[in-house]
Amino acid sequence: MLSRLPRTTSWRARVGVHVRPHLLACALLLSPAQAQADAREKLTALAASGLVLVMDENGNELVNQNADKPFVPASVAKVVTAWLAMEVLGADYRFKTRFYLGKDRVLYIRGGGDPFLVSEELAQLAPAVVTAIGKQPLSRIVLDASYYPSDIRIPGIENTDEAYDALNSALAVNFNTIHAVRKGKTVRSAEEQTPITPLAISQFLARGAQGRSRISLTQHPAVGLQYAGELIAAFVERAGGSVKGKISTGAVPEGLEPVYVHQQSRPLSEILAGLLLSSNNYIANQVFLEIGAHRLGGPVSLEKSLQVANEILVRHGLAESIQLKEGSGISRGNRFTARGLAQLLRLFEPHATLLRSGDSTHFKTGTFSGVSTLAGYADTSKHGRVRFVIALTSNDGAMRFRLLKAIQSEL
Repeated sequence: MLSRLPRTTSWRARVGVHVRPHLLACALLLSPAQAQADAREKLTALAASGLVLVMDENGNELVNQNADKPFVPASVAKVVTAWLAMEVLGADYRFKTRFYLGKDRVLYIRGGGDPFLVSEELAQLAPAVVTAIGKQPLSRIVLDASYYPSDIRIPGIENTDEAYDALNSALAVNFNTIHAVRKGKTVRSAEEQTPITPLAISQFLARGAQGRSRISLTQHPAVGLQYAGELIAAFVERAGGSVKGKISTGAVPEGLEPVYVHQQSRPLSEILAGLLLSSNNYIANQVFLEIGAHRLGGPVSLEKSLQVANEILVRHGLAESIQLKEGSGISRGNRFTARGLAQLLRLFEPHATLLRSGDSTHFKTGTFSGVSTLAGYADTSKHGRVRFVIALTSNDGAMRFRLLKAIQSEL
């Protein structure tokens, strides 16, 4: 819970005058309602065509402007994904990546959709893999990404070089992106912890800008998979192992047992905190896809996750007011109402500290061209902690924070 602001001094003490008892009684009856009406007028004047809903801890609506009008949530949708993930997977859930050693020293790697298989994680798992398989040279590496269909597509993801358009995958590293520095025809890693690989160089020469930048691997799932294999091989070699052969894709042979199962070092709660802070679309949909597969069995599919999400939303009476097309908010097909989102915020409140924190607030933003959203929890001067939802059809991202400040000071 956020700390409460101190109560203001009494009306009589502030005015410093004597008031007759019957007049005081009238003032006490009328002034709170009038003050709240004045506050509503000030808030709605700031965003006359926008959407604003503020509810106190008891569910009373302090401000209601277009609360039942559907709006595009943008990245505020990640709050819904985080809540669903906590409901289905649990705070301590950990993604797994499995390693198998076949005959002729072929290393098979089966991806489990880990959204945080970053360089620092590979540096942790590589020594354990080398311990399990020994330091003799591997003849090749085979990558099994069958947990995700090769044709999986998320609505709103486009074929661009932008990091937010990275493809989702059963086995991807560094959020299926490459961070590098290009100078002419020379490419080096932009991160000390990340080795440069042949595919990273070729991809950056083909699509990367001069200087430091990050590109997403969006052309075809095989591209991101090859990069994952090359980077894992580089870390295995750093850990004292050796890879002599090629990297290819294929299935783990039937009956072969894993020699090492890597559990992500970050529990789901930590992944969600990072997701809600960075607003990474790739992480959001990796988590969203796991919700369906965990409940209904693999392989993952968007349809399974939407089915599970809708079943949970129906159970809480939110199916009409929270309509999802995917889990990150990148699709403009997502549609919420403020009343529905405020009800979901009540359910999410035990996990409010996962959100970005500000001046007596916990919140999540969403931004599209023509869409600025903000939702979360705030302490107010008169009503304690409130839940708020703000959605504006404009590019004025600062206005949503001016509204939030007004909510805190006027209510």
